[in-house]
Amino acid sequence: MTRHTGDERAEHAISSGHSHSRRRILTGLGGVAAVALAGCLEDDETDADAPAEPVALTDGQSCDVCGMVIADHYGPAGQLFYADGEPDDRDGPAWFDSLAELLVYHNERVQRGWELREAFVTDYSSVDYDLLEREGTTYVSSHVEAAAFADATALSYVVDSGIEGAMGEDLLPFADEDDAAALVDEYGGEVRSWDELTPSA
Repeated sequence: MTRHTGDERAEHAISSGHSHSRRRILTGLGGVAAVALAGCLEDDETDADAPAEPVALTDGQSCDVCGMVIADHYGPAGQLFYADGEPDDRDGPAWFDSLAELLVYHNERVQRGWELREAFVTDYSSVDYDLLEREGTTYVSSHVEAAAFADATALSYVVDSGIEGAMGEDLLPFADEDDAAALVDEYGGEVRSWDELTPSA
């Protein structure tokens, strides 16, 4: 059997009396290529819009606000994924060693028009955390493995408890509101939601 190249097949179709012209065949091939390219672009857009997953902050990542190594300090950590690939200096989220810093950073980005895709913070309902007393100050342990993070928008936050993290007094997030209330009963403060802590876009 004789093998033909694409052009030879087109010429053969014309010479053998088939009703397809060479132009129609080439146009058809161009259409297939365009559809394939559109599919690739659509996949890229889908990936950019797909739900993000929290990453472990155990590899020496530095806070995007203060520059300190996140895993080396007390307190809750967080990570923010924005639409349009922001921040643009890495493939992944902005990350923080303090929720106080995370909120300042996020509130500033909202003012710039950035759109939040996903937000994750340490969920103290899901880890065995420690409260440590040092020279009259209470610190909360840090948990930066991927499994310790939960959807920040669904958690309850203890504020004004006096418990400190990496950068002074911090917010402590809990998936279980009863856990948050129990901490308030012992240390003071109050419980707030994510929407109460962040501006609307």
